[in-house]
Amino acid sequence: METVNIHEAKTHLSRLVERAAQGEPFVIAKAGKALVKVMALATPEAGHMRRTGFLTGEISVPDDFDRMGADDIERLFGGGTP
Repeated sequence: METVNIHEAKTHLSRLVERAAQGEPFVIAKAGKALVKVMALATPEAGHMRRTGFLTGEISVPDDFDRMGADDIERLFGGGTP
């Protein structure tokens, strides 16, 4: 992996970032001490992105979903005396 000093990185940032985006990571160093590693982000390919609503039509939610178990909840946590 290539190591460049911070001055060189400033001077050639566009070229270095393009190389990193193509899969060639590099390290930026200051006074010989490595500071950061620059590498491409792992982004999903266009065909592999998950989309909201991908199960539309595959599952159904009961009409009384928000009332399911209401009697048990009232019994367990209701405001009445035990």
